[in-house]
Amino acid sequence: MPPRTRRFSPATTGRAPRDRAVRRPRNTIPAALAPTATYPNLRRTLLAALTLAGLGLLVFAGAASADLLTPESGGSPNADDIDTLYKIVLVLAFIIFFAVEGVLVYSLVKYRHRKGAVAAQIHGNTRLEIGWTVGAAVLLVVLGGVTFAMLGDIRNPPDSDAAGYDGPGVVQVANAASGDRQPPNGKSLRIQVNGQQYLWRYTYADGDDNRLNNVFSYTDMVVPTGTTVTLEIKAQDVIHSWWIPELGGKFDAVPGHTNYTWFKVPADKAGTTFRGQCAELCGRNHANMLANVRAVTPEEFEAWLAGKKRAIETGNRDVVEQRKQLFPTEEDQVTEDSAVNPTP
Repeated sequence: MPPRTRRFSPATTGRAPRDRAVRRPRNTIPAALAPTATYPNLRRTLLAALTLAGLGLLVFAGAASADLLTPESGGSPNADDIDTLYKIVLVLAFIIFFAVEGVLVYSLVKYRHRKGAVAAQIHGNTRLEIGWTVGAAVLLVVLGGVTFAMLGDIRNPPDSDAAGYDGPGVVQVANAASGDRQPPNGKSLRIQVNGQQYLWRYTYADGDDNRLNNVFSYTDMVVPTGTTVTLEIKAQDVIHSWWIPELGGKFDAVPGHTNYTWFKVPADKAGTTFRGQCAELCGRNHANMLANVRAVTPEEFEAWLAGKKRAIETGNRDVVEQRKQLFPTEEDQVTEDSAVNPTP
């Protein structure tokens, strides 16, 4: 009688029989949620959204979005030139961008993967490579030529208009410092801009070297239209940055160093206030360091300057009288001492 063979069931051994295949988990994802079904829909949705967004930008781009992609301008000739140069570069950049991206998208669609297709092996195209190298070089030369052609008008201030302001405060600089560019006739309204935590002080020149009797103001700078205004930009404590976007570029105010810039508000901008702010993080109240430039007619500026001058002179006289009351002069003190202790 042959020996009996013991049989073990999976329930008693905890192991599956060797002669049976191991069961694997089945994919229970519904067909509607399968990746192959969603990707085409997702691509079409994204393409439609991008197309609508682009059309919306073109349709609704108006006065409300003016200077959205370009520097602000309209307040001074140098700001207008900066804006024009920026737009020239931006248009050329857009043309190159859309051309390159168009070729890329066309190549991705036309030569996308197909079952059974074999990609051609391309080892370069000498004419094409020479073409885009020469094209890039020509583009750089054109941009450089346009930039240098416009740079002179951006950096060099023009003369004031014939109807511009030509009264007190307009000075003529004979020997300007390096970087201090003056109009051809050398005459401009000279204002010193002093950055200090957390406000701007503007001191108007009056033709002498004593700045203690000069007209000054804080935060709001008042200037006449049609007049070239040259600025001396300094800082008293930490680095600040003077920037009125509609009046030109940004200039740092550095302790111990003087930067120079200029602007000229057109005559038709009288009554306009150009707003700006310190553009360099200078401390905890940096956000409150505002700057305003208010343009007025030459007649209004002359009246404002005379009024500020009278107010400063009146304030100085009042301070002198108060000091006399609080601190007698040496002559008065000697007189009082003589009366108390007469000499024999």
